[in-house]
Amino acid sequence: MSLLDCFCTSRTQVESLRPEKQSETSIHQYLVDEPTLSWSPPSTRASEVVCSTNVSHYELQVEIGRGFDNLTSVHLARHTPTGTLVTIKITNLENCNEERLKALQKAMILSHFFRHPNITTYWTVFTVGSWLWVISPFMAYGSASQLLRTYFPEGMSETLIRNILFGAVRGLNYLHQNGCIHRSIKASHILISGDGLVTLSGLSHLHSLVKHGQRHTAVYDFPQFSTSVQPWLSPELLRQDLHGYNVKSDIYSVGITACELASGQVPFQDMHRTQMLLQKLKGPPYSPLDISIFPQSESRMKNSRSGVDSGIGESVLVSSGTHTVNSDRLHTPSSKTFSPAFFSLVQLCLQQDPEKRPSASSLLSHVFFKQPYFEFL
Repeated sequence: MSLLDCFCTSRTQVESLRPEKQSETSIHQYLVDEPTLSWSPPSTRASEVVCSTNVSHYELQVEIGRGFDNLTSVHLARHTPTGTLVTIKITNLENCNEERLKALQKAMILSHFFRHPNITTYWTVFTVGSWLWVISPFMAYGSASQLLRTYFPEGMSETLIRNILFGAVRGLNYLHQNGCIHRSIKASHILISGDGLVTLSGLSHLHSLVKHGQRHTAVYDFPQFSTSVQPWLSPELLRQDLHGYNVKSDIYSVGITACELASGQVPFQDMHRTQMLLQKLKGPPYSPLDISIFPQSESRMKNSRSGVDSGIGESVLVSSGTHTVNSDRLHTPSSKTFSPAFFSLVQLCLQQDPEKRPSASSLLSHVFFKQPYFEFL
């Protein structure tokens, strides 16, 4: 039984395994299985039956998060005809300006066409008055960001990072092959199911390079990004010059996300916006070797009470009524050790010149993803 398998179906309470029933390394061991194992899609019964647009068929259990710059509430719910647990994202369209509405529309349309195990699936989309309801599979482990806050506030092991990034880059490669730039790769947009499947969400920021039947090599579209996403954005995207940017901007974000997973901290997060822009545009490349980013001291895990993620389709935020694993049962290694392959991956992704960064396809062949999975546990 996985960590969240015992979520009950009552309307008033949701519980995970109690600390005494949860081994101290089970969550880590469960998620670090070799990512090349064949993917088993959601059961045909679930994906075909959970397509009802009748709001009475869904029983909301508890709000488990917020998204889309806090305009969307994310709920754990039960599809009453089948008993299937689902995730429901509810957005009041009256609170969305024209740009937000276009972003939502784009995400809904693209999700209908994308078919890949590492891209978030929307089973049903419908409106109830002015409210948009999006039904998707329940991702029991939430986002990689939620895992950091709850279990690994000082960073994950290299093995766990490898497994999570591999699934995310596979999804990213699929988007790039279809002429799309994600533009919002970060830990809170990497979701993990109860069986360890990693999927990319956050499609509302996605941009297509294909216009009028022609695939362009660069894009000059610069939407009004929330300032919260800027630490992950590439220098060329932030620069907003005549050179534009392309799919390689996502590769830079992969590098920042790798550092985020390794340290439990978002690079540049505490910098003033102007200082961050100058650092990215003119300063030396960000280095994961910075000791302030990879703390070396021995410490214990602590339950995080940090803020809510941003972006539609994002992480699950554990409710105040949900029991979590006892913090004293999880420990970080006494010395944070990362392989040369990990540093190589990060440094390649964070090259200032986008042409020097690898493609998502070549990144999947990097030695970092080829290492034995029993190392660095």
